Amino acid sequence: MDAMVEALRQQLDALLPGLAVEAVPEIDSTNTELMRRARAGRLGPVLLVAERQTAGRGRLGRQWLGEPGSSLTFSLGLPLAPPDWSGLSLAVGVAVAEALHPAVQLKWPNDLWVQDRKLGGILIETAAPPEGGPSRFTIVGIGLNLAPRDAQGYATPPFGLRELLPHAVAGTVLQQVAAPVLQAMLGFEQFGFAPFQARFQARDALAGRAVRLSDGTNGSAHGVDGQGALLVHTAAGMKAVATAEVSVRPA
Repeated sequence: MDAMVEALRQQLDALLPGLAVEAVPEIDSTNTELMRRARAGRLGPVLLVAERQTAGRGRLGRQWLGEPGSSLTFSLGLPLAPPDWSGLSLAVGVAVAEALHPAVQLKWPNDLWVQDRKLGGILIETAAPPEGGPSRFTIVGIGLNLAPRDAQGYATPPFGLRELLPHAVAGTVLQQVAAPVLQAMLGFEQFGFAPFQARFQARDALAGRAVRLSDGTNGSAHGVDGQGALLVHTAAGMKAVATAEVSVRPA
């Protein structure tokens, strides 16, 4: 693990000098830990990876389990001040998918899918700095299934990365995705979602498909707009779904 941490530190320091890299055997949640630090005024850029999470979280408060050897769970935190926050989870998803495999698709707003099964997810949380400036400490948490999981109890059947890449291990996969995620965050801060829009469309798992929203709306998905809102053609016309509080699934 020490060798992996040092290799990552060198890799990421070239993109953002001074970024810390930490690895722990067990933690409640890497996102929760970085949020605790941010609220205590510890706002330095950091990547925190855990072999096991005991209270990992996904979007809308869902549980995310991370077990040694079977999953990769990490969070990357740094101050960001983009002119518009819309689409950050999609930009991060693009970076992860492109770094992993051509078969990995993106399911709006924050899931990584392969063959309509869930490979992983992204959870973004922010904390305002104590001085109240324009930047917010931004925490991007990523969980990836490495080994196949039992599908029982999951609304979307899980997918293990080893079904695509049989020799995938946490340390190697982290080295594949960490730098692209950091580059995506820095690029998003400067340019927003626009440079990622076409790249998202190329991996959009919902494009052209009948979908149902959690508010009961039915329609067909037609990609995303320049701010990352999902475009759904409904009986009442085209609807831009911008809030991540709305869930969407293939009908």
